[in-house]
Amino acid sequence: MNKTIKKQFWITPEDDEILKLKCEKACLSEAALMRYLIRGYEPREKPDERFYKSMNDLSAIGRNINQIVAKANTLNFVDTPLLTEELNKLKALRTKIEMLYLRPVENEKWQ
Repeated sequence: MNKTIKKQFWITPEDDEILKLKCEKACLSEAALMRYLIRGYEPREKPDERFYKSMNDLSAIGRNINQIVAKANTLNFVDTPLLTEELNKLKALRTKIEMLYLRPVENEKWQ
């Protein structure tokens, strides 16, 4: 991005503490948080460890399915289209989980 304009403003110590807390929860810098808010998005808080464990589990399942598909192609005895369809469902599930936990949410009140 071409960031050439500097903005500077004053806030109270209480607002500063709130800003720092929100930045920490979202794992964003103060500038990044401001850019999200200006564009009408509310960033999500960093997910807990259960999310990362789930994502690792999904990745492991995906690797296993890929190995099964490769073996099926070699030996020609497994329904490859069905396995490919399941792999696509797994990818969609992973994307859905990422959207629920990580992607910022557009906030209509800022539009």
